[in-house]
Amino acid sequence: MKKTFRSYSEVTASIGQEVAVTDWIEVTQAQIDLFAQATGDHQWIHTDPARAAAGPFGTTIAHGFLTLSLLPRFMEAAFEVEGTKMGVNYGLNRVRFPAPVPAGSRLRARLALTAAEAVPPDGMQMTWEVTVEREGGDKPVCVAEALVRSYGARA
Repeated sequence: MKKTFRSYSEVTASIGQEVAVTDWIEVTQAQIDLFAQATGDHQWIHTDPARAAAGPFGTTIAHGFLTLSLLPRFMEAAFEVEGTKMGVNYGLNRVRFPAPVPAGSRLRARLALTAAEAVPPDGMQMTWEVTVEREGGDKPVCVAEALVRSYGARA
């Protein structure tokens, strides 16, 4: 369920807490192929199902950066700050891909707020620990510390 913060003070009150767990989304071979086309990364482990069937994972897997690129989608589904005029991805402090994402996997994200600070004149920078899980997996497929800025909401 999406968490709605009514003000920046509500955001800061959530520091140290898991704020949301998203619904599951599927990562399809079609998405993997489109990502390969967009980035020029056509490595067989991602785009050749026949060759990948004999590879280490028994199927194609998503690019790590495709998995990472799902973070904005997960964040959109996880939380909102009422009154925000604009939000931006400010960057990442740390990213790891502990496990692969086989084509057809279902993923969800757990978001914990680890820090929040004012950004003058009317913004807030939030630091989120995002853990992306694969349904049935025993390890996360991505763990990232994401920096997000929000502008225009009430203090």
